[in-house]
Amino acid sequence: MKLLEVREIDTFYGASHILHSLSVAVGSGEIQCILGRNGAGKTTLLRSIIGLTPPRAGKIFLKGEDITRMRVNRRSRLGIGYVPQGREIFPDLTVLDNLRLGLVARHDGMRRLPDEIFDFFPVLKSLLERKGGLLSGGEQQQVAIARALVASPELLLLDEPTEGIQPSIVEEIERIIKRLNREKKLTILLVEQKLDFAKSVSQEFTIMLKGRVARESNITGLTDDVVREYLTI
Repeated sequence: MKLLEVREIDTFYGASHILHSLSVAVGSGEIQCILGRNGAGKTTLLRSIIGLTPPRAGKIFLKGEDITRMRVNRRSRLGIGYVPQGREIFPDLTVLDNLRLGLVARHDGMRRLPDEIFDFFPVLKSLLERKGGLLSGGEQQQVAIARALVASPELLLLDEPTEGIQPSIVEEIERIIKRLNREKKLTILLVEQKLDFAKSVSQEFTIMLKGRVARESNITGLTDDVVREYLTI
């Protein structure tokens, strides 16, 4: 079953045409990675899905429901979580208050943090009273992912979760992503530049080139020849 279907969308920034009749489908319980050179439109794709940059043409379906013109907050309550590039946590709020913001997007009205958040992110329990701006990049990324998970999404969009993070924390985030997929059956669509990371966590991949799909396959198809043709600068 396809949890998410993006059908021939065209997305613009002002007069600039970024995505050209682009189609992507993500199966329920799958981790799929979006790859491509800088400027390929990867972030725009995620922003189109969550509703921050709505497409001018085409359709987006979640669990068979057309969400193309739906407001961002309604998409969140339907089960889409989003961790943007750069994390965008609130630097003047504590970790606890940053996490509590995720409760707003829950569909069930729950008003306390789920205990499982600290099972997946135990380091955050000791940081709850620290302001977000005082955290390391890796800690901020864990807060950003945890905040998205507080809303109990079925689909998690991750935009370059390893960017600017030290290798030991990248390994921890890799373990967390795999565990979320394995234990919670969470469907994940992630944009990533680190090929080793992408190969390790993903089952499927899509390569974008100038706003279009250039290649898509099982992750075993991400061969050295494919990397040289589409991803090497």
